[in-house]
Amino acid sequence: MKSPQKLRGSPLLMRLPPLHLRLLMLLVALCAEGYRPVVIVHGLFDGPKQFQTLSVYINKVHPGTEVRVIDLYNNMSSLKPMWRQVTDFRKAIDSIMRNAPDGIHLICFSQGGLICRALLSTTPNHNVHAFISLSSPQAGQYGDTDYLKWVFPKHLKKTVFTFCYRQFGQKVSVCEYWNDPHHRFQYLQNNNFLSMLNGDIRHSNIKAWRENFLRIKKLVLVGGPDDGVITPWQSSHFGFYDSNENVIEMRDQEFYRKDTFGLKTLDARGDVWTCTQPEVKHVQWHSNYTVFMRCIEKWLT
Repeated sequence: MKSPQKLRGSPLLMRLPPLHLRLLMLLVALCAEGYRPVVIVHGLFDGPKQFQTLSVYINKVHPGTEVRVIDLYNNMSSLKPMWRQVTDFRKAIDSIMRNAPDGIHLICFSQGGLICRALLSTTPNHNVHAFISLSSPQAGQYGDTDYLKWVFPKHLKKTVFTFCYRQFGQKVSVCEYWNDPHHRFQYLQNNNFLSMLNGDIRHSNIKAWRENFLRIKKLVLVGGPDDGVITPWQSSHFGFYDSNENVIEMRDQEFYRKDTFGLKTLDARGDVWTCTQPEVKHVQWHSNYTVFMRCIEKWLT
């Protein structure tokens, strides 16, 4: 945080009436207070080094901002179970929040966006202001991509469910948000992460999770049609396929209409903002300056 400048030694200021001087000192203190800390959570097969450029952008536009990229579950470790990751990321971010009485901002990329939404939902009394979901499959993932081939080299999207919707499959992070629109029953029966987070299945914590999530002041959803990994790309804006693979937009999704986790309430408050940026590949979102200025910078105050 910036320190207020010392003004009392100025002979000119000493001539001001006491009330004017106090008001001026208050104004200076407010202007110099600085910016809320920004915490970044990486995505699948990523780590802190991929976010050095984004950290530079933040401090270029908002000098002095404390930027923390959480150094957990990097690279191949990002395939570990989602709830285990949520627990450990929550512990790391809790300590940052305790030292930031004015709150923090979260920028969460790809899989990290789901981790952040889960930790927000399961953390009472968090003080997150802006939650910026950067090209994250918030409504799930269903597509043949290079990432899928790395994780499941012997499977196409049509057969991944045979692995993912089993007990051992639910120990792999990607499977925990794999949302096959052609096998909805198996998804609801076997998924232990996204189905709970979206309120697709009822559970005892759903009301508390909703209240926790609604503590955020702004939800920023960033994505675009040329992403090449998030499938459908509209999942980054809470859109997803129906059983015919037609994309159903956010406001027509069942979890929105039923307001199961608070998305409709946030939207009604005017606190959901979407940003669509074409010609950005998945690995470029956190290093593209246009994306930063159009979609991110304004929320980091």
